[in-house]
Amino acid sequence: MDKDMDKQCAQSAEELAKQPGGRRPDGKILLHLKNLHCAACALDLEDELKKIRGVKEVRVDFITQTILLDAENDDAVRRVIRAAGHFDNVQVLDGDKAVAPKQSHRREILRILVAAVLFLTGILTGGLAEGRAALVLSRVLLSAAYLAVGYPVLLSTVKNLVKGRIFDENFLMTAASVGALCLGEWGEAAAVMLLYQTGELLQGVAVGASRRSVSELMKLKSETAVRIEGGEQRAVPLEQIAAGDVLLVRAGDRVAADGILLGEVATLDVKALTGEAEPKEVRKGEEILSGSINAGGVFEMKATRAYEDSAVKKILDLVENASAQKAAPEKFIAKFARYYTPAVCLLAGLIAVVVPLVLGFSNGGGYGGYFRRWVGTALNFLVISCPCALVISVPLTYFSGIGRCARSGILVKGATWLDVAAKADIVAFDKTGTLTEGGFSVSGAYPAEGVTEEELLSAVASAEKGSAHPIAGAFAEVAAAAADNVRELAGKGIRAELGGGKLLVGNAGLLKECGIEITEGESGRTQVYAALNGKYLGRVEMGDRLRPEAKEAISGLRDAGVKRVVMLTGDGEARARKIADELGMSEVKANLLPDEKLKCAEELKRGGTLMYVGDGINDAPVMAAADCSVSMGKLGSAAAVEASDFVLVSDDLRALPRCIRIARKMRRIVGQNIAFSIGMKAVFLAIGAAGILPLWLAVFGDVGVMLLAVLNSMRMQAGREKAQESGKAA
Repeated sequence: MDKDMDKQCAQSAEELAKQPGGRRPDGKILLHLKNLHCAACALDLEDELKKIRGVKEVRVDFITQTILLDAENDDAVRRVIRAAGHFDNVQVLDGDKAVAPKQSHRREILRILVAAVLFLTGILTGGLAEGRAALVLSRVLLSAAYLAVGYPVLLSTVKNLVKGRIFDENFLMTAASVGALCLGEWGEAAAVMLLYQTGELLQGVAVGASRRSVSELMKLKSETAVRIEGGEQRAVPLEQIAAGDVLLVRAGDRVAADGILLGEVATLDVKALTGEAEPKEVRKGEEILSGSINAGGVFEMKATRAYEDSAVKKILDLVENASAQKAAPEKFIAKFARYYTPAVCLLAGLIAVVVPLVLGFSNGGGYGGYFRRWVGTALNFLVISCPCALVISVPLTYFSGIGRCARSGILVKGATWLDVAAKADIVAFDKTGTLTEGGFSVSGAYPAEGVTEEELLSAVASAEKGSAHPIAGAFAEVAAAAADNVRELAGKGIRAELGGGKLLVGNAGLLKECGIEITEGESGRTQVYAALNGKYLGRVEMGDRLRPEAKEAISGLRDAGVKRVVMLTGDGEARARKIADELGMSEVKANLLPDEKLKCAEELKRGGTLMYVGDGINDAPVMAAADCSVSMGKLGSAAAVEASDFVLVSDDLRALPRCIRIARKMRRIVGQNIAFSIGMKAVFLAIGAAGILPLWLAVFGDVGVMLLAVLNSMRMQAGREKAQESGKAA
């Protein structure tokens, strides 16, 4: 074991960076763990790792079984790996082990069954038979049951005490059961261990099922890809795929990298990416996202991005790192557990020692007369103080919510953003590329007198060739020389030089500002006006289709409880109002320059929690100002991923109401678990203080509360959102 640990610790940070589970894009290192079975232990391990020299930040996550580490140097990384590897039975895994294997509980089940048989036999022997022999046999059987099921707990307690770790669940159960033995309650001591280990088994099964459900997302990644080189097929690792490679995708294969279809047509199963069960048909030249499954015949595609920049890689990174950003309730529970358990243990000690002394001296009956009664109460306090119900169920609910969103085509940057989305009162949309497809096309050209249509289109195309605005794409096929000294005027248009003359291309306001008389169009479509050397050349009318799912998404947001849906756009009032009417939106703010759009967002925030939806490139300032933001732009856009808190995998707006419904359901479950767990703890503590709660029932109450909270958390995994639904609650 030590040799293996030394070998692993010898890995440098450079070697870790080469592993999929190694260094992340933000420079932090993600380590996968095995055998971290205790939520309280995860907190203890985190505290221990924080003390290591060179560790700037570290987070240990029990649910995902990971350590997220920000270290100053390689030595600090090695020290963390060594410390984690020597913590109880924890193992630090090599490489990408994000997919949780199905854990076998056969040994635990067998141990519990053996202990249960011994326990029941011992209880029956002591209750039905008489005489000293029966009593001795009963205690032998109960002791055997206690040791059979409890030895792992006793062993862990001894190890932890040697290392200075006291207040964990192993210590609590050991203290309670040994205390029961000291009081002569052999049956209760065995019952404590049997019920506790049964609860741990059920907890492991429940948490493991939830963890695997989310970890199924990691199967989006293929192991290899088939690359065509010189007419020959060759299987290559994903990391060797480069932009421009031609890949062969066979029936049933998972697409390994983002690209475009070279064949005529392909049928894809995109359910794992978008939550959409219906197969998607892709035509020649259209985009294919990695992680899709070929549901038709074999086809060829050309990779447009390397695997490291692909959709599936971004999905895996976001899902793995999402749990690192803790929501406020998670942070509260972590702090609560650190102080709550020691406080209750101290209270239990005072109850066992001080209360009998006070009562004995005040009543003249001595200490011994009250000892048994109040030590029993103190043991109940120890059992009931175990914070597992909260420490497990609350993070599990957030983790499940993140996974549920990912399976529905929504990637979440962290649990804290789901909290914000749950409170969203106002959703504001950018127009171009968000509510519309963003793919502009020329629908009409209206040259001024003495100007031909070709001259007008050529002049506009010359200016647009130097622009990154979506409108520029409509002129890509127009033959024209690029203008010189192109300068974009935010929210207005373009100023450039063409053939030595001054060229203006933009909205009506830009040309009027320069004193040029124009003939304004009355159409609801986007209008682009042009002038050269102060002479009006004419206008070009642009068409931009609405997203087919946009109207359904707006309706779904209202059904999900959003109070206001607003459009913020730099487009003209007529065009913006026409689109708003088609979508059923009542609030529109048009003709906005970027700084004006930012001011509108600040004003909207005064009316409630604001979620902003944009393309993630031009709207970065507004996204930063909003309480939370959602990017379109697909996974291929690094800017889209960086600028937002949520990413829509396939740009399907119907995912927005699904996201809000999931977030609100998650908040309800978190609130229920916190109230239920703390409330039940208070009830059991009160009953225990009254002296009418047997120790075994205290264990049953603690385990029962924990299991009910975990099962309630697992409701987040129930069902699957459909892209077609609009108003149904999650």
